[in-house]
Amino acid sequence: MSKEQNKEIVLAEHPKGVPTKETFKINDIDLPSPKDGELLLKTIYVSVDPGKRGFMDKGEDNAAGKKFQLDEAITSRSDAQVLESKSDAFKKDDIVHGRLAWKKFQAVPTDGLEKVDPELAPLQTSVSVLGVTGLAAYFGLLKIGKPKKGETVVVSGAAGSVGSTVAQIAKIKGCRVVGIAGSKAKIDYLENELGIDKGINYKKTVNMESAIKEACPDGVDVFFDNVGGDLFDAVFANSNRKSRMVICGQIAEYNDDDQPEGPRPQHLLIKKSAKIEGFVVFDFEDEFDEAKKQLADWYNSGKLKYKENLVEGFENIPSAFIGLFSGENIGKQMVKVSEEE
Repeated sequence: MSKEQNKEIVLAEHPKGVPTKETFKINDIDLPSPKDGELLLKTIYVSVDPGKRGFMDKGEDNAAGKKFQLDEAITSRSDAQVLESKSDAFKKDDIVHGRLAWKKFQAVPTDGLEKVDPELAPLQTSVSVLGVTGLAAYFGLLKIGKPKKGETVVVSGAAGSVGSTVAQIAKIKGCRVVGIAGSKAKIDYLENELGIDKGINYKKTVNMESAIKEACPDGVDVFFDNVGGDLFDAVFANSNRKSRMVICGQIAEYNDDDQPEGPRPQHLLIKKSAKIEGFVVFDFEDEFDEAKKQLADWYNSGKLKYKENLVEGFENIPSAFIGLFSGENIGKQMVKVSEEE
């Protein structure tokens, strides 16, 4: 295989604001040879997620992970096929999932890789509803939000991969669900396909605090926040006593250079005995297998649906990532790089 047949995508510059095509660079690279204990992988599906934006900034590593370095390949959750194995843990043609580089082909150690079970659900679900996004929805809502039957759950970014899964799990648990999204198509999807109780198009709403109050006449018991900013303030103002606010993402602020400012909630937290808790999905890593089985059961029984926004072609990974910040995608944004052999 020639050098031209293998490529990588590296961080070309630290973005200021929303990333652009200049943020990324595509290089031709050699096909690697696996060493003892390594696998030669061919990438099949690549997940692009807004949370990766924070890793593109200058700065030191933090608890969430390592920052991307200039001229080094970007990584994200991906599915790949084993072309050659020099490890007893995997064999040729196995499908593996893990945090992999944006490369067509790569040789990697087996640490952090897991074998995808084709009997559980279709392959691409391992980077969506059975992957990090589905697990974030599952653990964030059930472990932190702890919804009870009859309670009101509000979800921001409700038409995205995490938000749409949260909304459906909340319905499975017998809750009243209000979803916030940014287009008529997204609201139609939430109400008509996923069956939530009420959708609010924030781009067509003048006063979000009043709109939340109208949609949630009994107040908000659980708020699953993927967006942050003014939407958080509007929902928090309508929160009930003993309410729980789950902070999963803050896409409204990922591209801001300055520290965001807003109402300070401490006095209301005391007054309402409310709770705000942020998390990363790997806080619950020991429980992943059990959660995947439950998600797969809901998916295979038709209780849990998911929508893909599938982009074809390795070279289109950067544009697929940039597209996340325009708010046009419904469901899970992913890129198909190659066919499974």
